[in-house]
Amino acid sequence: MVSLGEMNEKIFLRQGERLDDLMLSGRKIIQSEKEFCFATDSVLIAHFPKFKRNYKVLDLGTGTGVIPLLIADEVEKISAIELNHDMAELARRNVELNNLSEKISVVEGDYRQIRDFFFAESFNLVIANPPYYPVKNGEMNKLIGVATARHEFTATLEDVVTAARFVLKYHGSFCMVHSAARLTEIVDALHRHQFEMKRLQMIHPKKNRDANLIMLEAIVGGNAGNLKILPPLIVHNDDGSYTDDIKKIYGLE
Repeated sequence: MVSLGEMNEKIFLRQGERLDDLMLSGRKIIQSEKEFCFATDSVLIAHFPKFKRNYKVLDLGTGTGVIPLLIADEVEKISAIELNHDMAELARRNVELNNLSEKISVVEGDYRQIRDFFFAESFNLVIANPPYYPVKNGEMNKLIGVATARHEFTATLEDVVTAARFVLKYHGSFCMVHSAARLTEIVDALHRHQFEMKRLQMIHPKKNRDANLIMLEAIVGGNAGNLKILPPLIVHNDDGSYTDDIKKIYGLE
């Protein structure tokens, strides 16, 4: 755990930046109000995989590095790749801020060219919280700023599955959070890249609302069948407060 005194010496907030508490092992994260800040989906997918201590993990599109910070106590080594220069720099600063430089490494680069950065079949687990929505005709000029982070301007569903397959060992695990509306596309992409889905959980904004997100685990070379569908995860109560399940994940209970 990083002491408050040690951390205070490392915190240099620039204009438009803020410091958030991750409520885990005393860790903090610097975020920029000009860039995409992490949301509940990143926290949820960080808690979804079944970790082993000797795992080498890759986070595709790490943003400010929130997922590596949240899972650092669970695995041996974490690599993270981020295309956006400013976000990659923030991720590196957050790793250093939390004294995790020996465990987490951040690469600035495009995972569509994954072969330029990592060796084939070199990771046990890949985690991804990629853009959810295809860019439709006419949207390119309407979407600006942080809105682009949720649309497939720089990486598509096919791109993220392709990258995960290249770096994963045989029987390696791929965990992803994505739009529930694209489940059939996701299953198709996984099958074309030798993945078999093994766990699936639907995420609902409220109890009586349709699922808007899913979390899944797929295994390279896994046998067909034996898909485990987990109980649905409800994010908010009717009054807008977090449910007990979400509070537990956030460490609020």
